[in-house]
Amino acid sequence: MGLFGFLKKDNKKDEAESRASAIEPKTSKLDNDLRETAENFSKNFSNRFDLDFSCNSLSKVNELLDEVNDFVEDEDRKNDIMTMAGAYVFEVAKRNFGGKYYWIESEQQPILIAGEPDYSVSIKAWDKVKKYMENGSEDDQKYYIDGYKEYIEKGKKNKGYSAQII
Repeated sequence: MGLFGFLKKDNKKDEAESRASAIEPKTSKLDNDLRETAENFSKNFSNRFDLDFSCNSLSKVNELLDEVNDFVEDEDRKNDIMTMAGAYVFEVAKRNFGGKYYWIESEQQPILIAGEPDYSVSIKAWDKVKKYMENGSEDDQKYYIDGYKEYIEKGKKNKGYSAQII
């Protein structure tokens, strides 16, 4: 460390604190947006499906997505429903198993990460809902979140563990 090395260390700390404070309001807004979207999704379809934020309710999400595929022709409407369904899947995972939302700017989508800093298990529910719309039951939402739970349990036992559920 040179004569002024201590200045660099403080600058890095200040930069990190600045980045953290800039991320936090965005994270809070993202958290609120996803929660509100999921709750609206649940309310909007409550006349047909019991969407109570339980893991078992994800089977109903699969049914709903099947109906959307069969009966909704407007692509914008399909995308809106996929976005809402993805928010619901995220919220089921978060409410039941924890995690924190982050925004992936390059992909224009959220990610839910559990276990930080001890371990990291992440999901991208919007991608999974889209895959379900394309592939059907091989991309089952309940199975996906069961995997999230399983890998969180592994992470709790293995510090430094990292997995992204696809």
